[in-house]
Amino acid sequence: MALCLSLPNRVLNSSLPSLYNLLAKTLPLFPATPSFEKFPSCSFKFLLHFSSLPLHVDNYCHENNLHCFPNIDSFYSSVIESSAHKKHLNQIHSQLATLGLGQSGFLITKFVNVCTNLGEIHYARNMFDEFLDPDIYLWNAIIRGYSRHNLFEQALYMYLKMQSAGVSPDRFTIPYVLKACSGKTDIEMGRIVHGHIFRYGFESDVFVQNGLVALYAKCSQIERARIVFDGLNDRTIVSWTSIISGYAQNGQPVEALKFFYQMRQCNVKPDWIALVSVLRAYTDVEDLKQGKSVQSCVIKMGLDFEPDLLVSLTAMYSKCGLVSVARLLFDQMEIPNLILWNAMISGYAKNGYADEAVNLFRKMISKNLTPDSITIRATILACAHVGSLELARWIDGYISKSEYGSDVFVNTALIDMYAKCGSVDLARKVFDRTTDKDVIVWSAMIVGYGLHGRGREAIDLFNSMKQAGVHPNDVTFVGLLTACNHSGLVEEGWGFFQYMTDYGIKARHQHYACVVDLLGRAGYLNKAHDFILDMPIEPGVTVWGALLSACKIYRHVPLGEYAAKKLFALDPLNTGHYVQLSNLYASARMWDRVQKIRIIMRENGLNKDFGYSLIEINGKLQAFRVGDKSHPRSKEIFEELENLERRLKEVGFVPDTESVLHDLNYEDKEEMLCNHSERLAIAYGLISTPPGTTLRITKNLRACVNCHSATKMISKLVQREIVVRDANRFHHFKDGFCSCGDYW
Repeated sequence: MALCLSLPNRVLNSSLPSLYNLLAKTLPLFPATPSFEKFPSCSFKFLLHFSSLPLHVDNYCHENNLHCFPNIDSFYSSVIESSAHKKHLNQIHSQLATLGLGQSGFLITKFVNVCTNLGEIHYARNMFDEFLDPDIYLWNAIIRGYSRHNLFEQALYMYLKMQSAGVSPDRFTIPYVLKACSGKTDIEMGRIVHGHIFRYGFESDVFVQNGLVALYAKCSQIERARIVFDGLNDRTIVSWTSIISGYAQNGQPVEALKFFYQMRQCNVKPDWIALVSVLRAYTDVEDLKQGKSVQSCVIKMGLDFEPDLLVSLTAMYSKCGLVSVARLLFDQMEIPNLILWNAMISGYAKNGYADEAVNLFRKMISKNLTPDSITIRATILACAHVGSLELARWIDGYISKSEYGSDVFVNTALIDMYAKCGSVDLARKVFDRTTDKDVIVWSAMIVGYGLHGRGREAIDLFNSMKQAGVHPNDVTFVGLLTACNHSGLVEEGWGFFQYMTDYGIKARHQHYACVVDLLGRAGYLNKAHDFILDMPIEPGVTVWGALLSACKIYRHVPLGEYAAKKLFALDPLNTGHYVQLSNLYASARMWDRVQKIRIIMRENGLNKDFGYSLIEINGKLQAFRVGDKSHPRSKEIFEELENLERRLKEVGFVPDTESVLHDLNYEDKEEMLCNHSERLAIAYGLISTPPGTTLRITKNLRACVNCHSATKMISKLVQREIVVRDANRFHHFKDGFCSCGDYW
């Protein structure tokens, strides 16, 4: 049986080989009783002659399987739907114009939809603009295309243009318009569309209402989202997911979990989108147990390789400190996406695995993957934790060649990094090159000055900030109070604390702790105590800890014991509080009480942290502990140490044996002092670097008085600058002086 399918004669002169190749593979099936009245007589075999495939009409024409079309619209509709790339679209466009079908609403709507599906959104717009009188279906097609391609501004523009053309939206228009409003976080336009929903009678349409819930949640109007949700009679999984995601994304994880529980009570099965938000909520409340139960659900549903769920699980385990588990999840992904890289790098950086974070970042860029601002800032944080100035310069150099060189958030992180890596001057260079400085940039630089005890510079910068018309925030005053505290500027610090109220800033625990430290270090212990008693909020650990630290400096045992009792009640398992009290007793030579504290610590299973010092040599960090002889160059180190001790004695240096917190004889105390970890680090630095090289040392504990005095003298003897970062601040030793002015 042979079938003769005909087309207009003017088609016959067109060359359509690739088009009909495509069509031959994908023709839809129609009933075997088609109508051919609209087609002029012309053999379909002739059209197949243009195809490179050796196909004959007999192959298509079987008694129960005929490839045929009831009219020309159906024919071209199939051809349009079969298009795989732009050259097909160009051929079809040409044929439609030739046949005079350029104003067929059905075909042009189909054409626009296929264009947008293939990513040819500009082509779709050109076709739309050629159409003289678009109906609602064509308007929907172009609005949908813009919205799906996240071109939200254009989607909203076309919606407004449709309104001005007098075309009313239907129930399919509104969801894409609401998505555009959400994408732009344009709450004002969203409210206008909400009004249109009532005007055109779509208030009961569940898809439209789901779009409203998502809109208000995305625009941080979670209470409005809740009102819309509560008014839904038919809640779908999309409805539940929208409200759960809304609460999770707006910092209300407990509410998100309540709705998840309600959803399960309604026997609604969660989809992967809902599970992502639930995992985020459990991450925020740090409920690892429940988070693991959600992971079990993920595995049972076969969603364990869903990228967004892998990201959420990685973030959860990272935040809960289980970075090794997070890394296992990360490694499951053959080609991790950027969000997953960010989750893992941030997890390492925020959990103290700074080296691992930096190494993972290096691995990422070695694969020619482009980081975003989040990746960059997480890596900067890691570099700050490492404390390596060489590493800090490397990441700064990388950023300067990237698109984030002028990013204000990145530059703020760089300021903080350089300050923590010991170079407040490089931090200032980043500050000076940053344009459009906001309060966060100014505050970061002020905090940096405070960390290095450069109080006057911090105050001068604050005055410049005011002149620039920038309103300070609570972090600004933390930096100012810290700077005054580390510089002994008691009156100035007290004035800044009072000044906070002029800006409507309410003091937090950190501000109160700074003031207690400011007064206590200056010797005003009773004033510090009275200040605590007058606090409008309950004093926390940081406040009582500052008072105890000051009592140790001035050996005020009764007040120190009082502060310690408060600390033990608030934080009974913190080893540091017991060590502080023990050190207070030792400084007062109350050895029996020192022994008593050590017994209490043993009974409570508490161990004192070992002191160590790190020094960076040629980009590598070397660690030392008290009396450490494990280093391969140990013999040279101790020879250099003996040489330094001899030179110190020659210039009249007398060890401060009261810095030894053990009941030993004088000779043992002297030997113990010269073997402190920072002294070993200095000796290693001297034998490992050329003369004049700055030595940069990081110490995990507060520097003792003896080592501080000795390091000042050593800096003069060896003509080196020695930068030491202890647990509280930076010390810059040079020519026999320290930047702290012996006030720390």
